[in-house]
Amino acid sequence: MIDVIETTLTWRRLSPRMLVIHPFQEVVRAAPALLGLLVAGSSSGGQGHLWSVAGVALMVVLGMLRWFTTTYRITPKHVQVRRGLLTRKVVTVPRDRVRTVDVTSHVLHRVLGLARVEVGTGTSERRHEGRLKLDALTAAEAARLRVELLHRSPATPAAASSTVSATVSATASPVAPPAGSTPAAETELARMRPEWVRFGPFTMSGLVTVGVVAGFVSRLVSEGNVDLGRVGPVQETWRWFSAMSLPLEIATVVLVLVVFVSVASTLGYVLAFGNFRLTRHAEGTLHVTRGLLTTRATTIEERRLRGVEVGEPLLLRAVRGARLSAVTTGLRSAQGAQRGGSLLLPPAPRADAVSVARLVLPRAAHAPAASSASDPSPVTADLTAHGPAALRRRFTRAYGVHALVLAALLALWWWAGLPSWTWVTAAALLPLTALLAADRYRSLGHTLTSGYLVTRWGSLARRRVALECDGVIGWNIERSFFQRRARLATLTATTAAGKQGYQVRDVDLAEALRLAAAGTPGLLDPFLVESAPTLSPNSM
Repeated sequence: MIDVIETTLTWRRLSPRMLVIHPFQEVVRAAPALLGLLVAGSSSGGQGHLWSVAGVALMVVLGMLRWFTTTYRITPKHVQVRRGLLTRKVVTVPRDRVRTVDVTSHVLHRVLGLARVEVGTGTSERRHEGRLKLDALTAAEAARLRVELLHRSPATPAAASSTVSATVSATASPVAPPAGSTPAAETELARMRPEWVRFGPFTMSGLVTVGVVAGFVSRLVSEGNVDLGRVGPVQETWRWFSAMSLPLEIATVVLVLVVFVSVASTLGYVLAFGNFRLTRHAEGTLHVTRGLLTTRATTIEERRLRGVEVGEPLLLRAVRGARLSAVTTGLRSAQGAQRGGSLLLPPAPRADAVSVARLVLPRAAHAPAASSASDPSPVTADLTAHGPAALRRRFTRAYGVHALVLAALLALWWWAGLPSWTWVTAAALLPLTALLAADRYRSLGHTLTSGYLVTRWGSLARRRVALECDGVIGWNIERSFFQRRARLATLTATTAAGKQGYQVRDVDLAEALRLAAAGTPGLLDPFLVESAPTLSPNSM
């Protein structure tokens, strides 16, 4: 019966209002080339403006074709999108594979009452092959689709037919829930506070802005064949800068860069995380909304949550800040915590990150019944240090890399005439290398508590991950040549969530085996019994 209904469902188009958005997006994407063409044509006395108008017209046509060639449908089993003019492509996502639904509204989307929906399935997320995009639906349809795909409760066989009919009717009529319906109960877990803005400059996200601006100017200059040396303000600035001494020039560049990056990072923080709100819904989902100009809403199924990651980059850690991310099946983690869908808390006081982590962490299935009262939280539990061998390895690796760099600079100075200040500066940074190595060692740690494997590592970007042992599907023990000499190993907990693998680095081999055996009881017993004489640290 379901198969018959599925084949009779009609394909639907996106909102006609997107005929304004897609042409605009195409024109903005091609803006540097169009501006360069206009400048080049005008400076050479040609008809550059005519070619620019023709280019804009072409971009508008291409944008409109995206609407005419894109259709979608929601069936009881699948979400399908069909697109393409010359090459027809149909993307099908099984509904039982849907893990996340992101609803994003840029400024133009919000003006027109539209939203872009991205459906994540948890497969090939890093290549974006596991995500289905609908750009754009009406805001009401996007909200209804998010609820329909994720806020689902197990249906009994007796209710199957009514569920199918309800789905068919909802698919045929893209309207919001009735005005008189009772909204799902939700509990607010966190909300953006004005004092969090002080962490904006320490995120260093403004470096991306520097790169974007530099790339745009470079492309504009290249496309338009513009000589910046002939521009009056640029000439005056360069003349003023060239009159300085070398130390003053370096100090000026650093100061300008720090100020620009700090201002851009703060502005980006406010725009990205303004109106941030984290809520828990009664249907078993976490809902994250954030953004001022561009709003984004992400829904996460709690049954897919396998742990959390507390990130503390060096600058953010210096002001007692941290960010919180979810370790969840189906969420992207390769794009960073600020931009990916795994964000649970933006850069905020570390105490707030710890508090939210306690609220969202799922209870492990095989944790002791009294663990919530007697055991510490996985995000605050004391960690086991990794011993003097790991300490020596940290200093050996740090000084080894530093020595190679210093030797290369000395060689270039001796044979190629490189300025002497380069190797002198490298030699002066040796104490900084020692501090970095010591901090990397202090960051190392691990423990097993309340059914979670907790591991911490890193210095410039320190991370602490609490991974539910029930979500671990395998253990890998790796030992490099130098690790074998130091009787150390790296234990990797393999999981289907997050980054698919989390490491306990440079730990004693016997401790690595103990962690794996305790994290998944019984899994390693056959191997340990047979291989005990070989794997014993005393026999290495």
